[in-house]
Amino acid sequence: MDTPALYATAWAVLPPLIAIVLALITKEVYSSLFLGVVVGAVLFAGADFDGIVNHVLQDGLIASLSDGWNVGILIFLVILGIIVALMNLSGGSKAFGAWALRRVRTRVAAEIATVLLGIVIFVDDYFNCLTVGSVMKPVTDEFKVSRAKLAYIIDATAAPVCIIAPVSSWAAAVSSFAGEGEGISLFIRCIPYNFYALFTLVMMFALIFMKFDYANMSQYERNAIENGDLFTIEDANAATADAADAGSDKGIVLDLVFPVVVLVVSCVLGMIYTGGFFDGAGFVTAFSDSDASVGLSMGALVALVIIIIYYTCRRTISFTECMSCIPTGMQAMVPPILVLTLAWSLKAMTDSLGLADYVSGLVEGMSGVAVGVIPAALFLIACVLAFASGTSWGTFGILIPLGLAITNSHPELSTPIIAACMAGAVYGDHCSPISDTTIMASAGANCNHVSHVSTQLPYATTVAVVSAISYVIAGFTSSPVIPLIVGVVLLLGTLVFLRGRESSYRVPESANINRAAAE
Repeated sequence: MDTPALYATAWAVLPPLIAIVLALITKEVYSSLFLGVVVGAVLFAGADFDGIVNHVLQDGLIASLSDGWNVGILIFLVILGIIVALMNLSGGSKAFGAWALRRVRTRVAAEIATVLLGIVIFVDDYFNCLTVGSVMKPVTDEFKVSRAKLAYIIDATAAPVCIIAPVSSWAAAVSSFAGEGEGISLFIRCIPYNFYALFTLVMMFALIFMKFDYANMSQYERNAIENGDLFTIEDANAATADAADAGSDKGIVLDLVFPVVVLVVSCVLGMIYTGGFFDGAGFVTAFSDSDASVGLSMGALVALVIIIIYYTCRRTISFTECMSCIPTGMQAMVPPILVLTLAWSLKAMTDSLGLADYVSGLVEGMSGVAVGVIPAALFLIACVLAFASGTSWGTFGILIPLGLAITNSHPELSTPIIAACMAGAVYGDHCSPISDTTIMASAGANCNHVSHVSTQLPYATTVAVVSAISYVIAGFTSSPVIPLIVGVVLLLGTLVFLRGRESSYRVPESANINRAAAE
């Protein structure tokens, strides 16, 4: 592949920038992403029409769909869709929802339960997004929590939780970019400095207990509570998925709990299997060396077989009905698969334009920057790169090696520098409209994708600004304690200020009435 004239220049940022801005303006993600891909191809091939078409198809769409990692993720998505369809048809989801509603008495409790479930499922962000959504939707719907708010909670307990969990696919990814034998120990040392992830958890709990929302989210929450409209912006795909979620009345709680437990165990075993655990490697080592794409798809396939046998033996649903869930589950996953494919293609365009090399040049030009602000500078660069490219793991691969090179001359800043690279990458993964995790959070909540992005972005950016300030402090201290305390105080103070603004929306007490009292 010839190197284009605009390679590794600021033009490499234009394709994702166009896609993101158009998606937020038009509220339509498919055409926005595709136009971003086309712009990338034009910048790459110039006025050569054949070259543009070839770059879009061969190097973009076809290459994305033939990549082994991507195919594994798509298989995992499809199988998850089938399992969710099985749980719904069996009535397991409905039974769990009814069981939970007898115990969850307030709106606050419903949101906290969703957060806690998201934290518990820390093994992988993809698995987290789709599982938490399918399990908690009946509960949050009952308490008129908007789908945008549900999608935010799902997304905020995906990447931000995985990046501080030593046993997760994210820990394995970060470890693979570190030096030999340093991976997991480096990851663990970075946890107290991963300000974005930690502050995101503080943000969620604070918003729930303070019972208010601001920016775009306030409109969605007001509409849900006062008008009973959980969506605000209608989405045909979400409506179809909700209709499929109706389910049978003969299911029991075990019809949901058993499949979820089997899925969790199978996926963990699948991941450590690919890491060599059954060939003698230790558990942590196996997780570090695992192939998340293969392990998750393998585990999901084994779980699917076990779940079908379980439902058939229990006579909850027949074998024929189980087979009917295969096309139903696949159909439910078509929208996120389309968005993922276009997002991967857009990343291929930015790769061909040298976005990574452009950012590397920016980082290497930081030699004149005051040493203490290096962590904050890397954090902001990681935020921009991950937001523009939609990939946190790709950002890890670019910035962590550069961060390690910087620490050779500034060893005292090694931990905050690497943590800053990780945290900035998580911000991009958390809120970029072309991030696969953001796409899956929308799918998990059956929420319009642009609604999710536009409501989540102000929340994530608030945390990112506070995190940047904490990294400035961390660059001049030898401990994470002071920047953590300052960051939490600053974040809570910001929320208190925003809560007093007229534009914010306070949840009325009538929406938090104890269900037992109401009934």
